[in-house]
Amino acid sequence: GHGVMPSIVCSVEEILNMGYVIAREKVTSTFKIQNTSMLTLRYSMQLDSLSSTRDKDQQRIPSFIMSSLQRTEFVGTQNYSGLSVFSIFPTEGEIVAGKSQDFTVTFSPDHESLYYSDCLKVVLFGKEIAHVIRLKGAAREHPMFVEGGVPLDVPIESLAVTSPPSSQEALNGGNVLLLTLYYKTLQEPAKSILLVLEYIEGESPPVPARAELKVGSIQTAQFASKKSVEFSLESLPLLQQKGFTIEAVKGTLERGQVKCIGVSWVPPADFRVS
Repeated sequence: GHGVMPSIVCSVEEILNMGYVIAREKVTSTFKIQNTSMLTLRYSMQLDSLSSTRDKDQQRIPSFIMSSLQRTEFVGTQNYSGLSVFSIFPTEGEIVAGKSQDFTVTFSPDHESLYYSDCLKVVLFGKEIAHVIRLKGAAREHPMFVEGGVPLDVPIESLAVTSPPSSQEALNGGNVLLLTLYYKTLQEPAKSILLVLEYIEGESPPVPARAELKVGSIQTAQFASKKSVEFSLESLPLLQQKGFTIEAVKGTLERGQVKCIGVSWVPPADFRVS
């Protein structure tokens, strides 16, 4: 007889990022798996969030408070409804030698969070893990998102309510810029974003410290009548006094568009290094 090794090629190597979606809406993405071996492969698709050992795995100390930050499981935020936030179709079947199969991943979050994640495993013949894909996604209540800077939270949801420091407190620190973002239509504060800019003294000519924000508009059917969103940054005179320069202080974004905004900092003349 002949012993042969099953082998596949997947169009997604490690991470499938579903991007941003409005909470309680859904988005789909497809990928392809090709059977490159000489035999028919019997496969099944397994999500870690549906694993029979998930409850036991959740009893471990979270990685972000341990000395080692190496994550061993990738199941993040899940839906309040109890339904899977990620789903895959088809879940099992066979791929004939030399042929390929298309798979559809659906991301359907039911509340706002940046940390939806799961792990998808392609298992052959019920026992061999042939490929692993990390699934990621984020959900917002509003059709606009801003990202960048230093994380102010941990990637595991908590029932605690935290209050970020005020903008004035942050600006008093000199080289720390804390932006509290407001949606003009609703006048409710969103989460703060912390940018840290490190300036190296003594370079000639002076090289400004730089950081970057990304502002994006989410594709959604919920706000179909409004094809674009506007954004603006305020308190500019105070920022300029502290030595900050922002490349774009206002603009308009079409649906699905992302814009990068550069922020630079040079210490003002009266800045004390200490």
